[in-house]
Amino acid sequence: MNTARSSQLAAFAALLALPLIPLTGPAALSAQDAGQAEADQEQAQWEVTPRFWTGGGLHVAQPLGEFSDYVRVGIGIGGFFRAGLDQHGILSLRADLGFLTYGRETRRIPLSETVGSLIEADLTTSNNIVVVGLGPEVGIPMGPVRLYGNGSAGFTYFHTDSELEGTQRDQEPLFRTRNHSDGGFAWSGGGGLQVQVSGGRTPVLVDLGATYHSNGRREYVTRDGIITDADGRPDIQTTRSDADFLIWRLGVSVGLRHGQP
Repeated sequence: MNTARSSQLAAFAALLALPLIPLTGPAALSAQDAGQAEADQEQAQWEVTPRFWTGGGLHVAQPLGEFSDYVRVGIGIGGFFRAGLDQHGILSLRADLGFLTYGRETRRIPLSETVGSLIEADLTTSNNIVVVGLGPEVGIPMGPVRLYGNGSAGFTYFHTDSELEGTQRDQEPLFRTRNHSDGGFAWSGGGGLQVQVSGGRTPVLVDLGATYHSNGRREYVTRDGIITDADGRPDIQTTRSDADFLIWRLGVSVGLRHGQP
């Protein structure tokens, strides 16, 4: 008797729930579709691939071979511009520009023999390298990670400059001269790893890489290459050797405006 009564109550509850099924079903499906659409949109923001990229960062030059006998390290900055040749960013054309300093010295000297130490100025001598290259880049995108390798042809320009300025650092140099310079054809090859840290129309990637630069034989001034004689006149001593180095690079890569809204 109790079993029959329980069955009747269960059947009655089921009949009452039937009108609610058409209401709860579409709502649940709608919420699920909205969540999926949001996830797809978020994924699309990370997968967007702009055609044009630019960036830059810190460069540390490690001298190689004969060059390491005369130069210890170079530190500077560099930048690049890359134009994709396909919609997936696998093949690109890349242009690089870098500036390195491998020696810098500042001495406080009298402005002239007439006034002696009453008026002093700072004489700064710096040893620098300008690096320019243009060539192809091949990338392998793997979600938020991109592996790449590139090569370029261009030139390197070694130059040593001296400038005289007041003892207040915010003053413009009084005089500037180029003591020595040498440059010529150079080629390079390297690669790296990029990790995307933000998406959207302007994605940002952290860039870690290294590039080998073959510069041939160059004539340059080392950090201790300018010697002052007993009369105070400078004697510029140059060194000629192979001048190859490896640049270690840490920077960012930024995608420029994408065509889609």
